[in-house]
Amino acid sequence: MNKIGIFFGTDTGTTRLIAKKIAKSLGPELVDKPLNVNRIEPGDMLKYDALILGTPSYGEGIVPGISTGVTAGSWEEFLPQIENTDLSGKLIALYGLGDQEKYSQHFADALMQLYTTLKNQGACIIGEWSTDGYTFEYSKSVVDNKFVGLVIDNSYQGLLTDERIRNWLEQIKPLLLDKLNTAERN
Repeated sequence: MNKIGIFFGTDTGTTRLIAKKIAKSLGPELVDKPLNVNRIEPGDMLKYDALILGTPSYGEGIVPGISTGVTAGSWEEFLPQIENTDLSGKLIALYGLGDQEKYSQHFADALMQLYTTLKNQGACIIGEWSTDGYTFEYSKSVVDNKFVGLVIDNSYQGLLTDERIRNWLEQIKPLLLDKLNTAERN
């Protein structure tokens, strides 16, 4: 059976921690070990039909990278490498980290950078998430009153993180499994 690929960008390690929690919840029979995008080539990610991708938001809602002080690079450097790649047939769930108190006007905005790039390349994005339970002024990552993926505020709502991951996975797991089964039959 094919597996789900989990990739993330991080600096402090929190997005990696969430990736590991997601992988542990889904189990090693369904997912490969989560990898930082600064350690892969586009082909490493593109071999998967089903993906879970995560990013934190830096400053005024941008993806991590060299310009944000991530010396090893991250999404800022990786996304341009896939801008001309056909992602049709890829099923991708997104998660993002943000700080709704300190960055209330840009809460989890970087998630939209991933969403836009991937959607423009033909990917099918799943895993929208309710804005209920969050307090923020604005987020680019909200479409039709829902986040484009799971949003985690580990700084101010850390006690809700595990429950949010569990509920989100209940929502997306059947879709991811269906994609894996379809890819295996073809």
